[in-house]
Amino acid sequence: MIWAAAAVVLVGLVYLMATASTGPVDPTEISHPQSHATIVFNSAMIVFREGLEAVLIFAAVTASMRGANAERRVPVVLGAGCAFVATVATWFVVQAVLDAASSLGPRLEAITGFIAIVVLLVVLNWFVHKVYWSQWIARHHRRRRTLLAQVGIGASFGLVALGFTSVYREGFEVVLFLQNLQLQDGTGTVLEGVGIGLAATAVVGALTFWLHAKLPYRRMLILTGVLVGIVLVVMIGGTALSFVELGWLPRHDTPFTVPEWLGSWFEVYSVWETLAAQALAALFVIGSYYAAEYLKVTRPRRRGEAVTAHRATEAPAAPATAAAAVTAEASVPVSAGR
Repeated sequence: MIWAAAAVVLVGLVYLMATASTGPVDPTEISHPQSHATIVFNSAMIVFREGLEAVLIFAAVTASMRGANAERRVPVVLGAGCAFVATVATWFVVQAVLDAASSLGPRLEAITGFIAIVVLLVVLNWFVHKVYWSQWIARHHRRRRTLLAQVGIGASFGLVALGFTSVYREGFEVVLFLQNLQLQDGTGTVLEGVGIGLAATAVVGALTFWLHAKLPYRRMLILTGVLVGIVLVVMIGGTALSFVELGWLPRHDTPFTVPEWLGSWFEVYSVWETLAAQALAALFVIGSYYAAEYLKVTRPRRRGEAVTAHRATEAPAAPATAAAAVTAEASVPVSAGR
C-alpha cells in the first residue's frame, strides 16, 4: 500500500514537471554534460550494485536446492534468465516512451534525472536496511520452502516466478536510472559502463555459485553503498541545476567560482541552490546509515534487548531443517523490511 501511494505521488510529480512552464530561461541553451568517464563510472556502479544485490538474493533462494532438490534449481535459473531478457526489453520500451516524449525538450532530462534520484534513494534504502539480512530475504525463503513442498506444473511455474522476481526488480531499477545518463551522452557511453558493471557482477556470481568462495559481502555492500551515495550526490547536483535553469528553482550565484572540471566530474557548480541540494543529499546518506545502526544495534543494546539484526558477513544460507528455518525467521527484525 505504501509503495502504491509512493508510485502515485511519483507519477503526479512527473506530470507536474512535464506540464510546468520553463520560466524565463531559454531552454535550448541548457547544457551541462558530465564527463565521459563520470557517466561510464556511474553506469557501471549502479549496475554492479544492483547486480550484487541480485546475486546475494539468488544465492539465498537457491542455497538449499542441493541433493534431491538440485533439479528444482532449473526453473529458478530459467526465471532469472527471463528476468534478464525482460530487463533488456524494458530498456527498449522505456526508450520508446522517451522518444515519444522528446517534445518536452530539456524538461525530459530534468524528469529522468528526478526519476534516477528516486531510484538511487530506493537503492540506498536497501543499503541502509539490508546491511542486515531481514524479512525481505526471509520472504524468499518462505516462498521457496512452500514451492519445494509442492509438485507438478504449478510448483514449477512458481519456482520460475521466484527466480524472475529475485532479479527483475533490480534490472528495472537499473533501466530507470540509466535513462538520464543516456540522454546526456548517448547509448554507447552508457553501454560501456553497463558492460563493466555486468563483468564485475559476473565475477562475483562465479565466485559465489561455482567456486563457493566466501567473499567479504558486508564490506562489498558498504563500499558499493558509499559509492552509490556519491553517485546520488553528483546526480542531485546536475538535476538541481536543470531545475534552476528551467526556472523551477531560484538562482543565487556564489561569490566564488567553482573550477569547471568539478562541474564535469561531480556536477558541482557556483550556485547556492545546487550546492545546498548536494549537501542535504550527503547528510541524508550519512545520517541514514547511522540511523539504521542506532535503531538496529545501539538502541537495543542500551535497553538490554537482544540484537536480532544480523550483519551480512556472508551470503545467507537456507536453514537445513524446518526447525532451523523457523528459528532463523524468528531472528529476523520486523522493522527491516524493504
